[in-house]
Amino acid sequence: MKNYLYFPLFAFFVILVSCHKKSNSKIKLEKGISFELAKYRKQQITEVTYNLDFKIPKEKQDPIASRLQVNFTLNDLKNDVLLDFNEATSNLKSIKINTNVSEIKHQKEHIILDKTKLNVGKNTVEIVFDAGETSLNRNNEFLYTLLVPDRASTLFPCFDQPDIKAKYNLKITAPANWKVLAGGFEKSTKEEGDFTEHTFATSDVMSTYLFSFVAGVFKEETKNPGAFDMRFLYRENNKEKIKESVSEVFKIHQNALEFLEAYTQVKFPFQKMDFAAIPPFQYGGMEHVGAIQYRQSSLFLDKNATQNRKLGRAKLIAHETSHMWFGDLVTMKWFNDVWMKEVFANFMADKIINPVFPEVNHTLSFMMTHYPSAYSEDRTKGTNAIRQYLGNLKDAGSIYGRIIYNKAPIMMRQLENLLGDAVFQEGIQDYIKTYQNTNADWNELVSILDEKSAGEIKNWSDVWVNSSGRPIFSEEIEYNEKGNVTKFIIHQNAEDGSRKVWTQSFKIQLKDARGYVKNINIKNMGKSFDITEATLDFKPGQVLYNTNGFGYGVFPIYKKEIGNYKYIKDEVSRGYQFINLYENMLIGKVTPLETFQVYLGAIKVEKNELISNYVSGRLQAIFWTFLTEKQRKSIQQQTESEIFGLLEKGFPKNIKKTLFGLYQAIAISNQGKENLYQIWKEEKTIKNLFLNEDDFTSLAMKLAIFKHPKATEILEVQQTRISNKDRLERFRWLLPSVSQDEIERDAFMRSLLQKEHREKESWVQVALNNIHHPLQHASSTKYLKSILEKLEEVQLTGDIFFPKGWLASSIGNYSSKEAFEILNSFLKDHPNYNPILLKKLLQTTDNLTRAQKIKN
Repeated sequence: MKNYLYFPLFAFFVILVSCHKKSNSKIKLEKGISFELAKYRKQQITEVTYNLDFKIPKEKQDPIASRLQVNFTLNDLKNDVLLDFNEATSNLKSIKINTNVSEIKHQKEHIILDKTKLNVGKNTVEIVFDAGETSLNRNNEFLYTLLVPDRASTLFPCFDQPDIKAKYNLKITAPANWKVLAGGFEKSTKEEGDFTEHTFATSDVMSTYLFSFVAGVFKEETKNPGAFDMRFLYRENNKEKIKESVSEVFKIHQNALEFLEAYTQVKFPFQKMDFAAIPPFQYGGMEHVGAIQYRQSSLFLDKNATQNRKLGRAKLIAHETSHMWFGDLVTMKWFNDVWMKEVFANFMADKIINPVFPEVNHTLSFMMTHYPSAYSEDRTKGTNAIRQYLGNLKDAGSIYGRIIYNKAPIMMRQLENLLGDAVFQEGIQDYIKTYQNTNADWNELVSILDEKSAGEIKNWSDVWVNSSGRPIFSEEIEYNEKGNVTKFIIHQNAEDGSRKVWTQSFKIQLKDARGYVKNINIKNMGKSFDITEATLDFKPGQVLYNTNGFGYGVFPIYKKEIGNYKYIKDEVSRGYQFINLYENMLIGKVTPLETFQVYLGAIKVEKNELISNYVSGRLQAIFWTFLTEKQRKSIQQQTESEIFGLLEKGFPKNIKKTLFGLYQAIAISNQGKENLYQIWKEEKTIKNLFLNEDDFTSLAMKLAIFKHPKATEILEVQQTRISNKDRLERFRWLLPSVSQDEIERDAFMRSLLQKEHREKESWVQVALNNIHHPLQHASSTKYLKSILEKLEEVQLTGDIFFPKGWLASSIGNYSSKEAFEILNSFLKDHPNYNPILLKKLLQTTDNLTRAQKIKN
């Protein structure tokens, strides 16, 4: 594994020098967009405008006839101009360069525009083509584009790199009953028989990955929540969800917008902010300029939605709204800095929700959202630095992950603490105003912050941003003959054995036998921190680390005290002790069974939804992954009985929903399945447990996986209960994944190995989780080799999160020796495997690997 402390800066220096030397030579033609090509084109091409015309037919299998006129200014004629088009050459019908018909030269995903037909100065290229299908996401009644990070070139010919921003003039002809949403205002419509031609005003300037349109049969609502009219397209038909959600969605957008204008001191930077809710959307949301896209289920909640669900929706909307400034207005130069837009969106989202949810403990929310997720990748052999090397844009999708989305906000909070809130905000305002409507990289932001700081932010950044991993903290304690502390030093060592030191701050709490408490601030800790003076003549019976949830790493535990974590009054401290306990279990400091019992005791009394959700998740993970079969059988009946007993107690509805989720995950006994069946039939009701249509659908599938005797009947009846045709289509598509017939499940699993059956990626991941549920491993293990062998194809044909989702939903569900041997055999047979995909594989199989040691 490379040492990321020095590699990225050195590598980029080498590439920059190389690019400079080669600027007068021929650019190498290769698939994707190389860093060399991107740097050259940035100085070669300016003032780009795309004029696009798409004609969408009624039948989704018919091609979309399209026209492009791209205007640009050319600064030199040293090389041919390369337009990116990652589709079949047969899609290209004709090309004109400056009104002259040109031969179609399409090689290695690029259209080659002959320099002899171009001019220094203004040029116009016209192309007639069939739109590429890879990123069109076509359904019978709607379609939507999703072009991040390098997928614009799979739709139309373009300069598909983030630092060549452009304006768009768009015309879309679609079936007459379809609505269309795009980045510019709809300027006019014209009826053409059964079709309508929609013409849009010139868009704001944006990178290619931010261009988008949505077209289809949608409901529509326009409201002015305070700033300007916003338009909302959706397909939800549940009246309760619509009533509870639509106005709230507008309100949250407006609140986020107002906060960001105040924080950045830059007014909303685009002509409009509309949004669409799409049933099978691959992500939670995507920040397209003027036309944000969301997964529909993330926005539409019923009246019984838990606070955590509402909080999640608010964070999602705030995240995408934050991108209008962080990512859309100021865009990274190259996708190695894609994490910048994500960290700021997450970081700002956490700030924005404070006034929206005044009853929430926001420190706890930040901690429970980011720390477990960041640790889940940073503890693995596949971890990576926040800022990674990227030599070709075709690999950009694999840079995304939990390090970007969850560790980076933790880093940014430490940085804000280091600088101070006011200085940090001032630096961000300078950054936005300096680089608005252009591009910037991390080093340019660091330079702004460095000028405002007395410390060395560049050095601090080398460890936190340019290197991977986390510290493991330890104690050095000495006592005198009376048992009092004479020496107490805290040390940190990098988990990967390197010499990295994460400068950071956190708090600890010491408690003696009398119950006397000392709280100690650890300020900007380096390699070691001496707290001897604060602990002299003190007999700590318990030391709680990171009680403010601010530090990052694995902290010591006192095993005799872990059963008392549930009694800690401070929610942040209590939550972090549970997080830290799980991390200590994974490194062998405490057994899974001991940890399971601590969590089981805790969930019986836990009243905080965020902590309860975390504890429930860990109970499920330990139950299915880290307990031996003998241990699982020994605690099964008691655990199941105790959780069901909790459901019948007086917990509030949000905790009841969490407890039911836990029960539903582990109730595999005959009595447990019967209880779930009676709940599904609505013959057994539980006070304060409110289940909606989606909950009953999920429960029906779970009963099938658990092999309830009436599974076939349950699934047939559930189809008649589903009122939304999009959800019904999803349910029917998923049915083979929970079939009682192994032959049918096998045939369905084989179909997923073909790319044409993986179009709806969120559905595919649910199906894989069903097929590879621990109870199905006897019949599903045989497909793990094929799953691994398809990973490279999945990366090439899927969206950015799908490669890891493909793995996490399949081999990520295993802990057996047989699965571990299949993994090792694959790694042995592929010694030079794609390093980016190897990281994803090592991340998702970390539990499988640890289980071999933990369970033996």
